[in-house]
Amino acid sequence: MPDRPEIVCICGSVRFVDEMRAANRDLTFAGAIVVAPGETDELITDEQKTALDALHLRKIDLADRVLVVNPGGYVGESTSREIAYAHATGKPISFTDPV
Repeated sequence: MPDRPEIVCICGSVRFVDEMRAANRDLTFAGAIVVAPGETDELITDEQKTALDALHLRKIDLADRVLVVNPGGYVGESTSREIAYAHATGKPISFTDPV
């Protein structure tokens, strides 16, 4: 038994917010600590997007592994960068759908 629950960082396109929420719920009920992208109902500025992207990389740093929510195999530009970062830092990466 580990000293603490596994920490999982969810990555994925904002277009899949419902799927990311479902993955968050499922992981949480399975006993994991989940860190996920921030959500907003408003348009954000380029500066805010840059800041949120950088913050998400720090969330990856905190995680034991990364789960990419990619319905239909879709992986966008920001998610691709996050996958590359996670890979470079040695984090295990899994996907909800085949890539």
